[in-house]
Amino acid sequence: MTKKELVSTIAKEAGLTVKDAGKVVNVFVAAVGKAMKKGQRLQLPGLGTFSVVKRSARVVRNPRTGAKLNVPAKKVVKFKPAPALNKGL
Repeated sequence: MTKKELVSTIAKEAGLTVKDAGKVVNVFVAAVGKAMKKGQRLQLPGLGTFSVVKRSARVVRNPRTGAKLNVPAKKVVKFKPAPALNKGL
């Protein structure tokens, strides 16, 4: 599903205009981004949990050349789906 399809679905289901539904989606994405930058968890019952985890530094190998590369530690966003979402798949 694309963002445009999501906006159309929200507009149709909630009885909003496409413009208003687009604003809702943009605000939601911005709010999730702010929470992730602060390192907070975002739990949405029925959907899942977004969290920030720290990946440690590691050494990897380039499969083409065999050269070893150092990958620095970094923070990444992790999503864990809710049991109800997993059950429906």
